[in-house]
Amino acid sequence: MAIIITDECINCGACEPECPNNAIYEGGIEWAMADGNTLNGIYILENGKSVNVHDKQTPVSNEYYFIVPDKCTECVGFHEEPQCAAVCPVDCCVPDTDRVESQDELLLKKAKLHL
Repeated sequence: MAIIITDECINCGACEPECPNNAIYEGGIEWAMADGNTLNGIYILENGKSVNVHDKQTPVSNEYYFIVPDKCTECVGFHEEPQCAAVCPVDCCVPDTDRVESQDELLLKKAKLHL
């Protein structure tokens, strides 16, 4: 499952540089699937929408840091635990129970993001 950042976020920014998938953004910042990885071309988001990987997308939150679920692998294949949660001083990086993914699904997502 992806990790989400709750509204308890204090906008400290500790999580952003820790993400190996570049899936964490400051509130209000547009994001692209190609940010921080080797993607090219068209990518199909989990909602079924096809996007050019370089096209900027609407921020998930305007108020606080957010994690793009299509880019979050819970650090599987990189670290033993999600690094955002490990460094968060207020414990607001938590599993998103609406997006349950198996270890194999997370590894496949990682492989797609990092060709």
